[in-house]
Amino acid sequence: MPRLVRLVPPIAVAVLCAAPVAHARVPVPADQHQVVRELVIPYVAHDGVERHAVVLLPEDAGHDGRPLPLVISPHGRGVTAEANARIWGDLPGRFGFAVVSPDGQGRRLGLYSWGYRGQIDDLARMPQIVADALPSVRFDERRIYAFGGSMGGQEVLLLAAQHPGLLTGVSAFDAPTDMARRYRDFASLRGGRELQRLAREEIGGDPAQAPEAYAERSPDNYVAALAYSGIPMEIWWSTRDRVIRDQAAESGALFDELKLVNPAAPIEQCKGMWRHTVEMDWNRRLPAALRHFGLAPERHPAPFF
Repeated sequence: MPRLVRLVPPIAVAVLCAAPVAHARVPVPADQHQVVRELVIPYVAHDGVERHAVVLLPEDAGHDGRPLPLVISPHGRGVTAEANARIWGDLPGRFGFAVVSPDGQGRRLGLYSWGYRGQIDDLARMPQIVADALPSVRFDERRIYAFGGSMGGQEVLLLAAQHPGLLTGVSAFDAPTDMARRYRDFASLRGGRELQRLAREEIGGDPAQAPEAYAERSPDNYVAALAYSGIPMEIWWSTRDRVIRDQAAESGALFDELKLVNPAAPIEQCKGMWRHTVEMDWNRRLPAALRHFGLAPERHPAPFF
């Protein structure tokens, strides 16, 4: 049974200008604030382990029978589902959509799933899991989206590639796209040796020992599937990322490859100079990403730069 956790108090939403480094915060009138209902629902992961997902809903969800768009939002590396849900603020209540952020479960690890196939299959089941847990709420099967940052961005790209026909739109923020490269780059980060140890445990060895497993978890191994999926996508990446330090060779390169394979692919890149994944937040660029898919009002054009 779903468990009611809290009611999110009203907070101001950002109105973002198109400049890539601007962080203007312009609150809307207080009478436009909406409260978000937060629930925690159980689900059984691919390996039979019970996990939980945080679901955010408008306070009045289920009262008027209106079907809600649903956003699947997997968390980043080492981040809990609860922490990932916090980045959404009151946007689901304000704009009238639902978000599900699952705990996740990799081959061996939970918070470090790194795009394991079983985890991606679990993400694909989220619309049905949420619908079964909340029978009084209707969800629009034609409007299912996936938004994720860092490892979550990696996983939403894999979800689009491995489950064609499921998603209506994808936003990937500062996503690693080459898992073998990511393993090597861990060495330059604080705690990098521990991250490499976790990656070996989760994936089954280092890239030399398990090359196919690393390729399966890499969005750049699915260029044709993504390029011809027909799914509108936003690929957000930064030139000043200090976690994924060479985004031009990861998300930037993936965008270039997708457009090279299919110039007509409905894919945009959003390039800026922010810190790792800070743009994916209710008071930064998340409203702009939502606007691109009609999930937020068109007050200003979405900033593609």
